[in-house]
Amino acid sequence: METPKYNRIVLKISGEALAGSQGYGLQHDMLVSVAAQVAEIRGMGVEVCLVVGGGNIWRGIAGSAQGMDRATADYMGMLATVMNALALQDALEKAGSVTRVLSAIEMRQVAEPYIRRRAIRHMEKGRIVIFAAGTGNPYFSTDTTAALRAAEVEADVILMAKRVDGVYDSDPLKNPQAKKFDRLTYLDVLSKELGVMDSTATSLCMDNNIPVIVFDLTTPGNIRRVLMGEAIGTYVGRESQ
Repeated sequence: METPKYNRIVLKISGEALAGSQGYGLQHDMLVSVAAQVAEIRGMGVEVCLVVGGGNIWRGIAGSAQGMDRATADYMGMLATVMNALALQDALEKAGSVTRVLSAIEMRQVAEPYIRRRAIRHMEKGRIVIFAAGTGNPYFSTDTTAALRAAEVEADVILMAKRVDGVYDSDPLKNPQAKKFDRLTYLDVLSKELGVMDSTATSLCMDNNIPVIVFDLTTPGNIRRVLMGEAIGTYVGRESQ
């Protein structure tokens, strides 16, 4: 059996990816596909934790743009991530996985409180950990949550699951001539404002030397391909070559 390139990963799943083709809410087929792929890599011995966004339900920055208090809008976004986390937990357990949801905002009836050592222990015991409610603080994105949790649990890599197959110099859905990057440095992402993740998350990954791989979640089997070292998506690290 082939050996995965990474032993402990943070898989960041955007809320939009969970919406699938319908563009909002949760698409059942997408949840089933993600659960099957995550269960497969867990079966390969990889320690997995998930960070899920909430943009399919609510985007805090959009609420702020409409005049809502930014902190209030961000807290609503954190609650949206809890809904997505519970949906993922249900799908994963139906696929035969053992999971734990750890929330940065305490809500003991539905999730364990986030404790770093507990999260690591769950992974060591073979459980899939789902981080909910972002960092628990407004003004921080779920991309920053992924970078922070990856540093805290000493993950080998962040897999950034999107609806596009990598990072482009412009929106490939709007510009058919958009150029795809195979490899980038953290500084490339910051200086070119490429939108892989926000600047706070990118800087945190750079400071802690956590590589990021951006790939298309909608193609079944892509999570496994990335873990096995196949050259799909876009790799972001200290060196572009």
